[in-house]
Amino acid sequence: MNLETFQQSMYKLIVETSTNLPKDVRRAVKSAKLRENAGTRSAMSLDTITTNIKMADENISPICQDTGMPTFKVKTPVGVNQIHIQKAIYAAIEQATKDGKLRPNSVDSLDGSNSGNNLGPGTPVIKFEQWEEDYIDARLILKGGGCENKNIQYSLPCELEGVGKAGRDLDGIRKCIMHSVYQAQGQGCSAGFIGVGIGGDRSSGYDLAKAQLFRSVDDVNENEDLRKLEEYVMEHANELGIGTMGFGGETTLLGCKIGVMNRLPASFFVSVAYNCWAYRRLGVAINAETGGIDKWFYQEGEEVSFDSLQQEEQEVKSESRVVTLQAPITEKQIRELKVGDVVKINGMMYTGRDAIHKYLSTNDSPVDLNGQIIYHCGPVMLKDEEGQWHVKAAGPTTSIREEPYQGDIMKRFGIRAVIGKGGMGPKTLQALGEHGGVYLNAIGGAAQYYADCIKGVEGVDLMNFGIPEAMWHLRVEGFTAVVTMDSHGNSLHAEVDKTSLEKLAAFKEPVFA
Repeated sequence: MNLETFQQSMYKLIVETSTNLPKDVRRAVKSAKLRENAGTRSAMSLDTITTNIKMADENISPICQDTGMPTFKVKTPVGVNQIHIQKAIYAAIEQATKDGKLRPNSVDSLDGSNSGNNLGPGTPVIKFEQWEEDYIDARLILKGGGCENKNIQYSLPCELEGVGKAGRDLDGIRKCIMHSVYQAQGQGCSAGFIGVGIGGDRSSGYDLAKAQLFRSVDDVNENEDLRKLEEYVMEHANELGIGTMGFGGETTLLGCKIGVMNRLPASFFVSVAYNCWAYRRLGVAINAETGGIDKWFYQEGEEVSFDSLQQEEQEVKSESRVVTLQAPITEKQIRELKVGDVVKINGMMYTGRDAIHKYLSTNDSPVDLNGQIIYHCGPVMLKDEEGQWHVKAAGPTTSIREEPYQGDIMKRFGIRAVIGKGGMGPKTLQALGEHGGVYLNAIGGAAQYYADCIKGVEGVDLMNFGIPEAMWHLRVEGFTAVVTMDSHGNSLHAEVDKTSLEKLAAFKEPVFA
Protein backbone atom coordinates (compact mmCIF):
# COMPACT_ATOMS: atom_id res chain seq x y z
CA MET A 1 0.00 0.00 0.00
CA ASN A 2 1.09 3.54 -0.74
CA LEU A 3 1.46 4.90 2.80
CA GLU A 4 1.77 8.53 1.70
CA THR A 5 -1.59 8.29 -0.06
CA PHE A 6 -3.09 6.50 2.94
CA GLN A 7 -1.86 9.30 5.23
CA GLN A 8 -3.52 11.87 2.96
CA SER A 9 -6.74 9.81 3.10
CA MET A 10 -6.63 9.84 6.89
CA TYR A 11 -6.02 13.60 6.87
CA LYS A 12 -9.12 14.05 4.68
CA LEU A 13 -11.12 11.86 7.05
CA ILE A 14 -10.03 13.94 10.06
CA VAL A 15 -10.79 17.29 8.38
CA GLU A 16 -14.19 16.16 7.08
CA THR A 17 -15.17 14.68 10.44
CA SER A 18 -14.23 17.88 12.28
CA THR A 19 -15.89 20.29 9.87
CA ASN A 20 -18.71 18.49 8.03
CA LEU A 21 -21.61 17.01 10.00
CA PRO A 22 -22.84 13.76 8.36
CA LYS A 23 -26.17 13.69 6.57
CA ASP A 24 -27.92 11.33 9.00
CA VAL A 25 -27.12 13.71 11.87
CA ARG A 26 -28.24 16.73 9.85
CA ARG A 27 -31.59 15.03 9.25
CA ALA A 28 -32.02 14.47 12.98
CA VAL A 29 -31.20 18.11 13.76
CA LYS A 30 -33.63 19.30 11.08
CA SER A 31 -36.41 17.13 12.54
CA ALA A 32 -35.75 18.63 15.98
CA LYS A 33 -35.97 22.13 14.51
CA LEU A 34 -39.33 21.35 12.93
CA ARG A 35 -40.70 19.99 16.24
CA GLU A 36 -39.67 22.97 18.35
CA ASN A 37 -42.06 25.81 19.10
CA ALA A 38 -41.02 28.95 17.26
CA GLY A 39 -39.80 31.87 19.36
CA THR A 40 -38.68 29.78 22.33
CA ARG A 41 -35.16 29.65 23.75
CA SER A 42 -34.78 26.13 22.36
CA ALA A 43 -35.86 27.28 18.89
CA MET A 44 -33.35 30.13 19.07
CA SER A 45 -30.65 27.64 20.09
CA LEU A 46 -31.44 25.31 17.20
CA ASP A 47 -31.35 28.25 14.82
CA THR A 48 -27.85 29.07 16.09
CA ILE A 49 -26.86 25.41 15.73
CA THR A 50 -28.02 25.18 12.12
CA THR A 51 -26.25 28.46 11.30
CA ASN A 52 -23.10 27.08 12.88
CA ILE A 53 -23.29 23.89 10.79
CA LYS A 54 -23.45 25.98 7.62
CA MET A 55 -20.57 28.21 8.72
CA ALA A 56 -18.36 25.20 9.47
CA ASP A 57 -19.08 23.91 5.94
CA GLU A 58 -18.20 27.22 4.35
CA ASN A 59 -15.10 27.93 6.45
CA ILE A 60 -13.86 24.30 6.51
CA SER A 61 -13.32 24.90 10.22
CA PRO A 62 -14.21 22.84 13.30
CA ILE A 63 -17.92 22.61 14.06
CA CYS A 64 -17.07 22.66 17.77
CA GLN A 65 -13.88 23.99 19.34
CA ASP A 66 -13.59 20.83 21.46
CA THR A 67 -12.48 18.41 18.77
CA GLY A 68 -12.45 15.73 21.44
CA MET A 69 -10.56 12.48 21.68
CA PRO A 70 -10.01 11.20 18.11
CA THR A 71 -11.15 7.58 18.21
CA PHE A 72 -10.54 5.39 15.17
CA LYS A 73 -12.04 1.95 14.44
CA VAL A 74 -10.04 0.35 11.65
CA LYS A 75 -10.74 -2.99 9.97
CA THR A 76 -7.85 -4.33 7.88
CA PRO A 77 -7.49 -7.25 5.46
CA VAL A 78 -5.15 -10.09 6.40
CA GLY A 79 -1.57 -9.11 5.61
CA VAL A 80 -1.95 -5.33 5.98
CA ASN A 81 0.67 -3.89 8.36
CA GLN A 82 -1.24 -2.23 11.21
CA ILE A 83 1.95 -0.65 12.61
CA HIS A 84 2.41 1.32 9.38
CA ILE A 85 -1.25 2.35 9.45
CA GLN A 86 -0.89 3.58 13.03
CA LYS A 87 2.14 5.71 12.14
CA ALA A 88 0.28 7.23 9.18
CA ILE A 89 -2.69 8.12 11.39
CA TYR A 90 -0.36 9.76 13.93
CA ALA A 91 1.19 11.87 11.16
CA ALA A 92 -2.26 12.88 9.85
CA ILE A 93 -3.41 13.83 13.36
CA GLU A 94 -0.31 15.99 13.86
CA GLN A 95 -0.82 17.76 10.52
CA ALA A 96 -4.53 18.38 11.14
CA THR A 97 -3.69 19.91 14.53
CA LYS A 98 -1.04 22.16 12.97
CA ASP A 99 -3.59 23.29 10.36
CA GLY A 100 -6.22 24.22 12.97
CA LYS A 101 -8.63 21.41 12.10
CA LEU A 102 -8.12 19.84 15.53
CA ARG A 103 -7.54 21.57 18.87
CA PRO A 104 -4.48 20.29 20.78
CA ASN A 105 -6.25 18.13 23.34
CA SER A 106 -3.64 15.63 24.57
CA VAL A 107 -2.73 16.56 28.16
CA ASP A 108 -0.34 14.81 30.54
CA SER A 109 -2.48 13.47 33.39
CA LEU A 110 0.20 14.11 36.03
CA ASP A 111 1.73 17.51 35.27
CA GLY A 112 -1.03 18.98 33.05
CA SER A 113 1.29 19.80 30.14
CA ASN A 114 -0.19 19.81 26.64
CA SER A 115 1.73 17.90 23.95
CA GLY A 116 0.57 20.49 21.41
CA ASN A 117 0.06 17.98 18.60
CA ASN A 118 -2.67 15.64 19.92
CA LEU A 119 -0.14 12.83 20.32
CA GLY A 120 0.82 11.14 23.56
CA PRO A 121 0.30 7.93 25.53
CA GLY A 122 -3.24 6.79 24.75
CA THR A 123 -4.01 9.53 22.22
CA PRO A 124 -5.39 9.19 19.66
CA VAL A 125 -7.37 6.00 20.32
CA ILE A 126 -7.00 3.44 17.52
CA LYS A 127 -8.88 0.13 17.69
CA PHE A 128 -7.87 -2.43 15.07
CA GLU A 129 -9.84 -5.42 13.84
CA GLN A 130 -8.84 -7.89 11.15
CA TRP A 131 -11.41 -9.08 8.64
CA GLU A 132 -11.62 -11.08 5.40
CA GLU A 133 -12.67 -8.24 3.10
CA ASP A 134 -10.10 -6.87 0.64
CA TYR A 135 -10.38 -3.19 1.67
CA ILE A 136 -9.72 -1.10 4.79
CA ASP A 137 -12.72 0.23 6.69
CA ALA A 138 -11.60 3.29 8.71
CA ARG A 139 -14.06 5.18 10.90
CA LEU A 140 -13.50 8.16 13.18
CA ILE A 141 -15.49 9.79 15.95
CA LEU A 142 -14.57 13.09 17.59
CA LYS A 143 -16.32 13.03 20.97
CA GLY A 144 -15.74 16.09 23.11
CA GLY A 145 -15.05 16.27 26.83
CA GLY A 146 -18.38 17.86 27.75
CA CYS A 147 -20.44 14.94 26.48
CA GLU A 148 -17.77 12.43 27.57
CA ASN A 149 -18.25 13.65 31.14
CA LYS A 150 -21.95 12.72 30.94
CA ASN A 151 -21.21 9.08 30.14
CA ILE A 152 -22.57 6.91 32.93
CA GLN A 153 -22.43 3.26 33.95
CA TYR A 154 -25.00 1.44 36.08
CA SER A 155 -24.52 -1.79 38.03
CA LEU A 156 -27.81 -3.67 38.35
CA PRO A 157 -29.70 -4.05 40.57
CA CYS A 158 -29.69 -0.47 41.81
CA GLU A 159 -31.92 2.33 43.09
CA LEU A 160 -32.31 5.29 40.74
CA GLU A 161 -33.53 8.76 41.55
CA GLY A 162 -36.96 9.27 40.01
CA VAL A 163 -37.62 5.75 38.77
CA GLY A 164 -36.81 3.63 41.83
CA LYS A 165 -35.49 0.06 41.72
CA ALA A 166 -33.89 -1.16 38.50
CA GLY A 167 -33.55 -4.93 38.32
CA ARG A 168 -31.57 -7.27 36.09
CA ASP A 169 -34.07 -7.33 33.25
CA LEU A 170 -35.18 -5.34 30.22
CA ASP A 171 -37.26 -3.05 32.39
CA GLY A 172 -34.28 -2.29 34.63
CA ILE A 173 -32.25 -1.47 31.53
CA ARG A 174 -35.05 0.84 30.36
CA LYS A 175 -34.96 2.73 33.66
CA CYS A 176 -31.18 3.15 33.43
CA ILE A 177 -31.40 4.60 29.94
CA MET A 178 -34.15 7.04 30.86
CA HIS A 179 -32.18 8.11 33.93
CA SER A 180 -29.04 8.59 31.81
CA VAL A 181 -30.88 11.12 29.64
CA TYR A 182 -32.19 12.93 32.72
CA GLN A 183 -28.79 13.20 34.41
CA ALA A 184 -27.13 14.66 31.32
CA GLN A 185 -29.44 17.72 31.37
CA GLY A 186 -27.96 20.43 29.12
CA GLN A 187 -24.35 19.83 30.15
CA GLY A 188 -23.58 17.51 27.24
CA CYS A 189 -24.94 19.97 24.64
CA SER A 190 -28.39 18.49 24.24
CA ALA A 191 -30.22 17.56 22.15
CA GLY A 192 -27.92 14.56 21.98
CA PHE A 193 -27.43 10.95 20.98
CA ILE A 194 -26.74 7.94 23.19
CA GLY A 195 -25.04 4.61 22.64
CA VAL A 196 -25.90 1.92 25.17
CA GLY A 197 -23.91 -1.23 25.99
CA ILE A 198 -25.61 -4.01 27.95
CA GLY A 199 -23.36 -6.55 29.66
CA GLY A 200 -19.62 -7.12 29.47
CA ASP A 201 -17.27 -5.94 32.19
CA ARG A 202 -16.67 -2.30 33.18
CA SER A 203 -14.32 -1.54 30.28
CA SER A 204 -15.87 -3.68 27.54
CA GLY A 205 -19.32 -2.32 28.44
CA TYR A 206 -18.19 1.22 27.69
CA ASP A 207 -16.46 0.04 24.51
CA LEU A 208 -19.73 -1.55 23.38
CA ALA A 209 -21.66 1.64 24.22
CA LYS A 210 -19.27 3.80 22.19
CA ALA A 211 -19.35 1.29 19.33
CA GLN A 212 -23.11 1.98 19.00
CA LEU A 213 -22.26 5.58 18.11
CA PHE A 214 -20.69 4.28 14.89
CA ARG A 215 -24.10 3.02 13.77
CA SER A 216 -26.19 5.17 11.43
CA VAL A 217 -28.93 7.22 13.04
CA ASP A 218 -31.38 5.68 10.55
CA ASP A 219 -30.56 1.98 10.99
CA VAL A 220 -32.90 -0.58 12.58
CA ASN A 221 -31.69 -2.91 15.33
CA GLU A 222 -31.72 -6.57 14.27
CA ASN A 223 -32.50 -7.67 17.84
CA GLU A 224 -36.27 -7.36 18.25
CA ASP A 225 -36.16 -6.62 22.00
CA LEU A 226 -33.51 -3.94 21.52
CA ARG A 227 -35.39 -2.45 18.57
CA LYS A 228 -38.48 -2.03 20.76
CA LEU A 229 -36.37 -0.54 23.55
CA GLU A 230 -34.71 1.94 21.18
CA GLU A 231 -38.11 3.01 19.89
CA TYR A 232 -39.48 3.35 23.42
CA VAL A 233 -36.59 5.57 24.50
CA MET A 234 -36.87 7.78 21.43
CA GLU A 235 -40.60 8.18 21.99
CA HIS A 236 -40.49 8.96 25.70
CA ALA A 237 -37.11 10.60 26.46
CA ASN A 238 -38.29 13.78 24.79
CA GLU A 239 -41.20 13.91 27.24
CA LEU A 240 -38.72 14.87 29.97
CA GLY A 241 -38.78 18.45 28.67
CA ILE A 242 -35.04 19.10 29.07
CA GLY A 243 -34.72 20.43 25.53
CA THR A 244 -31.88 21.99 23.58
CA MET A 245 -29.04 23.16 25.86
CA GLY A 246 -31.24 22.27 28.84
CA PHE A 247 -33.44 25.32 28.17
CA GLY A 248 -36.62 23.22 28.21
CA GLY A 249 -38.34 22.16 25.00
CA GLU A 250 -39.68 19.42 22.80
CA THR A 251 -36.46 17.63 21.81
CA THR A 252 -33.91 16.24 24.26
CA LEU A 253 -32.72 13.12 22.42
CA LEU A 254 -31.95 12.77 18.71
CA GLY A 255 -30.89 9.12 18.60
CA CYS A 256 -30.57 5.95 20.70
CA LYS A 257 -28.64 2.81 19.71
CA ILE A 258 -28.31 -0.25 21.95
CA GLY A 259 -25.99 -3.27 21.82
CA VAL A 260 -25.67 -6.34 24.03
CA MET A 261 -22.95 -8.83 24.96
CA ASN A 262 -22.59 -11.64 27.49
CA ARG A 263 -21.56 -10.91 31.08
CA LEU A 264 -20.36 -12.58 34.25
CA PRO A 265 -23.05 -14.05 36.53
CA ALA A 266 -22.08 -11.64 39.33
CA SER A 267 -22.03 -8.48 37.16
CA PHE A 268 -24.72 -6.69 35.19
CA PHE A 269 -23.57 -3.38 33.73
CA VAL A 270 -25.54 -0.93 31.63
CA SER A 271 -23.09 1.56 30.09
CA VAL A 272 -24.24 4.73 28.34
CA ALA A 273 -22.06 6.84 26.04
CA TYR A 274 -23.60 10.29 25.60
CA ASN A 275 -22.85 12.35 22.50
CA CYS A 276 -23.72 15.99 21.87
CA TRP A 277 -25.69 17.32 18.89
CA ALA A 278 -22.32 17.96 17.17
CA TYR A 279 -22.14 14.23 16.43
CA ARG A 280 -18.92 14.14 14.43
CA ARG A 281 -18.28 10.71 13.04
CA LEU A 282 -17.49 9.66 9.50
CA GLY A 283 -15.89 6.70 7.78
CA VAL A 284 -14.18 5.72 4.56
CA ALA A 285 -13.48 2.60 2.53
CA ILE A 286 -9.79 2.61 1.64
CA ASN A 287 -8.24 0.74 -1.28
CA ALA A 288 -5.73 -1.61 0.38
CA GLU A 289 -3.34 -1.35 -2.59
CA THR A 290 -3.40 2.38 -3.39
CA GLY A 291 -4.31 3.84 0.02
CA GLY A 292 -6.91 6.08 -1.65
CA ILE A 293 -10.54 6.63 -0.63
CA ASP A 294 -13.09 4.60 -2.60
CA LYS A 295 -16.21 5.47 -0.59
CA TRP A 296 -17.51 7.70 2.24
CA PHE A 297 -19.90 6.34 4.88
CA TYR A 298 -22.83 8.12 6.59
CA GLN A 299 -23.27 10.45 3.63
CA GLU A 300 -26.09 8.62 1.86
CA GLY A 301 -29.33 10.40 0.99
CA GLU A 302 -30.26 13.86 -0.18
CA GLU A 303 -28.50 17.04 0.85
CA VAL A 304 -30.00 18.64 3.97
CA SER A 305 -30.73 22.38 3.76
CA PHE A 306 -31.48 24.59 6.76
CA ASP A 307 -32.00 27.79 4.75
CA SER A 308 -35.82 27.83 4.73
CA LEU A 309 -35.96 26.95 8.44
CA GLN A 310 -33.69 29.85 9.34
CA GLN A 311 -35.69 32.29 7.23
CA GLU A 312 -38.88 31.23 9.01
CA GLU A 313 -37.21 31.57 12.43
CA GLN A 314 -35.97 35.08 11.66
CA GLU A 315 -39.57 36.15 11.02
CA VAL A 316 -40.65 35.03 14.52
CA LYS A 317 -40.16 37.53 17.33
CA SER A 318 -38.77 36.02 20.52
CA GLU A 319 -40.58 36.76 23.76
CA SER A 320 -37.24 37.30 25.52
CA ARG A 321 -36.00 40.78 26.36
CA VAL A 322 -32.79 41.70 24.52
CA VAL A 323 -30.17 43.73 26.42
CA THR A 324 -26.90 45.08 25.00
CA LEU A 325 -23.95 45.33 27.40
CA GLN A 326 -20.61 47.04 26.91
CA ALA A 327 -17.80 45.59 29.03
CA PRO A 328 -16.73 46.52 31.65
CA ILE A 329 -20.16 46.07 33.27
CA THR A 330 -21.49 47.70 36.44
CA GLU A 331 -23.25 45.94 39.30
CA LYS A 332 -26.36 48.02 38.61
CA GLN A 333 -26.55 46.70 35.05
CA ILE A 334 -26.19 43.13 36.30
CA ARG A 335 -28.89 43.53 38.97
CA GLU A 336 -31.34 44.59 36.24
CA LEU A 337 -30.93 41.30 34.36
CA LYS A 338 -33.27 38.37 34.95
CA VAL A 339 -33.43 34.74 33.83
CA GLY A 340 -34.65 34.56 30.23
CA ASP A 341 -33.08 37.82 29.07
CA VAL A 342 -30.99 37.62 25.91
CA VAL A 343 -27.73 39.53 26.25
CA LYS A 344 -25.59 40.90 23.41
CA ILE A 345 -22.07 41.76 24.54
CA ASN A 346 -19.59 44.23 23.05
CA GLY A 347 -16.08 44.91 24.31
CA MET A 348 -13.58 42.61 25.98
CA MET A 349 -13.93 39.15 27.48
CA TYR A 350 -11.31 36.77 28.85
CA THR A 351 -11.26 33.00 28.48
CA GLY A 352 -10.78 30.85 31.54
CA ARG A 353 -11.12 27.10 31.93
CA ASP A 354 -10.00 24.58 34.55
CA ALA A 355 -6.33 25.58 34.79
CA ILE A 356 -7.12 29.32 34.93
CA HIS A 357 -9.71 28.89 37.67
CA LYS A 358 -7.35 26.83 39.79
CA TYR A 359 -4.59 29.40 39.19
CA LEU A 360 -6.80 32.38 40.10
CA SER A 361 -7.85 30.71 43.34
CA THR A 362 -4.32 31.22 44.75
CA ASN A 363 -2.69 33.84 42.48
CA ASP A 364 -3.25 37.38 41.26
CA SER A 365 -4.86 37.83 37.86
CA PRO A 366 -2.56 38.86 34.98
CA VAL A 367 -5.22 41.42 33.94
CA ASP A 368 -7.70 43.65 35.78
CA LEU A 369 -10.95 41.65 35.81
CA ASN A 370 -13.07 44.19 37.70
CA GLY A 371 -16.39 44.52 35.87
CA GLN A 372 -15.23 42.05 33.25
CA ILE A 373 -16.46 38.79 31.72
CA ILE A 374 -14.94 35.33 31.99
CA TYR A 375 -15.71 33.00 29.09
CA HIS A 376 -15.49 29.26 29.77
CA CYS A 377 -13.87 28.46 26.45
CA GLY A 378 -10.84 26.65 25.06
CA PRO A 379 -10.60 28.02 21.52
CA VAL A 380 -8.89 26.66 18.42
CA MET A 381 -6.19 29.23 17.58
CA LEU A 382 -3.80 29.72 14.66
CA LYS A 383 -0.90 32.19 14.42
CA ASP A 384 -0.20 33.88 11.08
CA GLU A 385 3.19 34.77 9.56
CA GLU A 386 3.16 38.17 11.32
CA GLY A 387 2.72 36.48 14.69
CA GLN A 388 -0.93 37.53 15.12
CA TRP A 389 -3.33 35.01 16.65
CA HIS A 390 -6.65 34.22 14.96
CA VAL A 391 -9.65 32.39 16.42
CA LYS A 392 -10.71 29.40 14.32
CA ALA A 393 -13.39 28.06 16.68
CA ALA A 394 -14.65 29.34 20.05
CA GLY A 395 -17.75 27.77 21.55
CA PRO A 396 -18.36 27.38 25.32
CA THR A 397 -17.16 24.52 27.50
CA THR A 398 -19.19 22.89 30.28
CA SER A 399 -19.24 25.23 33.27
CA ILE A 400 -20.03 22.91 36.17
CA ARG A 401 -16.37 21.87 36.39
CA GLU A 402 -15.57 25.33 37.73
CA GLU A 403 -18.18 25.19 40.51
CA PRO A 404 -15.58 24.77 43.31
CA TYR A 405 -13.86 28.03 42.28
CA GLN A 406 -16.29 30.27 40.43
CA GLY A 407 -18.09 32.17 43.19
CA ASP A 408 -14.93 32.92 45.16
CA ILE A 409 -13.09 34.11 42.06
CA MET A 410 -15.93 36.40 40.98
CA LYS A 411 -15.99 38.12 44.38
CA ARG A 412 -12.20 38.29 44.66
CA PHE A 413 -11.60 39.95 41.28
CA GLY A 414 -14.90 41.80 40.74
CA ILE A 415 -15.98 39.68 37.76
CA ARG A 416 -19.56 40.53 36.79
CA ALA A 417 -20.48 37.89 34.22
CA VAL A 418 -19.56 34.33 33.40
CA ILE A 419 -20.34 32.72 30.05
CA GLY A 420 -20.43 28.97 29.56
CA LYS A 421 -22.85 26.13 28.92
CA GLY A 422 -24.93 23.80 31.07
CA GLY A 423 -25.23 26.04 34.12
CA MET A 424 -23.59 25.99 37.53
CA GLY A 425 -24.51 24.95 41.05
CA PRO A 426 -25.77 26.42 44.33
CA LYS A 427 -22.41 27.84 45.47
CA THR A 428 -22.12 29.96 42.33
CA LEU A 429 -25.80 30.94 42.46
CA GLN A 430 -25.33 32.21 46.02
CA ALA A 431 -22.25 34.20 44.99
CA LEU A 432 -24.16 35.80 42.10
CA GLY A 433 -26.66 37.15 44.59
CA GLU A 434 -24.10 38.32 47.15
CA HIS A 435 -21.73 39.91 44.65
CA GLY A 436 -24.00 41.04 41.86
CA GLY A 437 -23.14 38.64 39.07
CA VAL A 438 -24.83 36.74 36.28
CA TYR A 439 -24.36 33.45 34.44
CA LEU A 440 -24.88 33.54 30.68
CA ASN A 441 -25.51 30.33 28.73
CA ALA A 442 -24.00 30.29 25.26
CA ILE A 443 -24.95 27.61 22.73
CA GLY A 444 -22.70 24.59 23.13
CA GLY A 445 -20.93 23.42 19.99
CA ALA A 446 -21.61 26.67 18.08
CA ALA A 447 -17.89 27.31 17.65
CA GLN A 448 -18.08 29.00 14.24
CA TYR A 449 -21.03 31.19 15.21
CA TYR A 450 -19.16 32.58 18.22
CA ALA A 451 -15.80 32.80 16.46
CA ASP A 452 -17.50 35.16 14.01
CA CYS A 453 -18.40 37.45 16.95
CA ILE A 454 -14.74 37.73 17.97
CA LYS A 455 -13.24 40.68 16.11
CA GLY A 456 -9.72 40.58 17.52
CA VAL A 457 -7.26 38.85 19.84
CA GLU A 458 -5.77 41.56 22.03
CA GLY A 459 -3.39 39.35 23.98
CA VAL A 460 -2.86 36.10 25.85
CA ASP A 461 -1.59 35.14 29.30
CA LEU A 462 -0.56 31.87 30.94
CA MET A 463 0.30 30.10 27.71
CA ASN A 464 2.26 27.62 29.80
CA PHE A 465 -1.11 25.90 30.36
CA GLY A 466 -1.46 25.26 26.61
CA ILE A 467 -3.69 26.86 23.97
CA PRO A 468 -7.06 25.56 25.27
CA GLU A 469 -6.32 26.49 28.89
CA ALA A 470 -4.60 29.86 28.38
CA MET A 471 -6.28 33.20 29.16
CA TRP A 472 -7.11 34.77 25.80
CA HIS A 473 -8.08 38.47 25.62
CA LEU A 474 -10.89 38.67 23.07
CA ARG A 475 -12.58 41.75 21.62
CA VAL A 476 -16.16 40.89 20.68
CA GLU A 477 -19.20 42.42 18.99
CA GLY A 478 -22.76 41.13 19.31
CA PHE A 479 -21.78 38.06 21.34
CA THR A 480 -25.20 36.58 22.20
CA ALA A 481 -26.08 34.44 25.22
CA VAL A 482 -29.06 33.81 27.50
CA VAL A 483 -29.30 34.70 31.20
CA THR A 484 -29.95 31.38 32.92
CA MET A 485 -28.76 32.29 36.46
CA ASP A 486 -29.32 35.80 37.80
CA SER A 487 -28.44 37.83 40.89
CA HIS A 488 -31.92 37.32 42.37
CA GLY A 489 -31.52 33.61 43.16
CA ASN A 490 -33.15 32.30 39.98
CA SER A 491 -31.68 29.41 37.99
CA LEU A 492 -33.25 28.02 34.84
CA HIS A 493 -30.99 24.96 35.19
CA ALA A 494 -32.28 24.13 38.67
CA GLU A 495 -35.85 24.65 37.46
CA VAL A 496 -35.48 22.32 34.44
CA ASP A 497 -33.70 19.72 36.58
CA LYS A 498 -36.60 19.76 39.05
CA THR A 499 -39.38 19.52 36.46
CA SER A 500 -37.60 16.84 34.40
CA LEU A 501 -37.08 14.73 37.54
CA GLU A 502 -40.81 14.97 38.24
CA LYS A 503 -41.53 13.85 34.67
CA LEU A 504 -39.00 11.01 34.97
CA ALA A 505 -41.11 9.54 37.78
CA ALA A 506 -43.84 8.82 35.21
CA PHE A 507 -41.63 6.01 33.87
CA LYS A 508 -41.32 4.17 37.17
CA GLU A 509 -43.90 1.47 36.45
CA PRO A 510 -42.92 -1.67 34.46
CA VAL A 511 -43.30 -1.58 30.70
CA PHE A 512 -41.59 -4.72 29.39
CA ALA A 513 -42.93 -7.93 30.92
